[in-house]
Amino acid sequence: MNTKHHIYSFEKLEVYKNALLYSVEIRDVVSYFPKSEEYKLTRQLEKSVDSISSNLAEGSGRASNNDQAHFTNMAFGSALESINHLNLALLLKYIKEDRYTQLRLDIDKIINQLNALYRYQVNNSQTLKTKVKAKP
Repeated sequence: MNTKHHIYSFEKLEVYKNALLYSVEIRDVVSYFPKSEEYKLTRQLEKSVDSISSNLAEGSGRASNNDQAHFTNMAFGSALESINHLNLALLLKYIKEDRYTQLRLDIDKIINQLNALYRYQVNNSQTLKTKVKAKP
């Protein structure tokens, strides 16, 4: 029996790995939020952060570069939404300034990686369809 599973292309992307680790980090952050925020800011922040890696995964299954870029752009939007939620958490004093700063630096890195991936996707002329056709 083969116990080795397939590694998909999105799982190899550094931006995907970083976004996934960021989701784990955010889970720790929101665990200190007040219980009254459980179905409000806590959920919104978790969902927006999780959406970054989810959109990268979903987009990787698309055949055209433009379709892939669309999902990368959606991941970018989710990252910006996450910044908004972090800003609110800071204003409400749910997170300390030093933790906020580190979270912002981490998500800024992810955003820069998303921008680079997006540029690659829209500027790359070889698509999955052309790769498949090129194989003998």
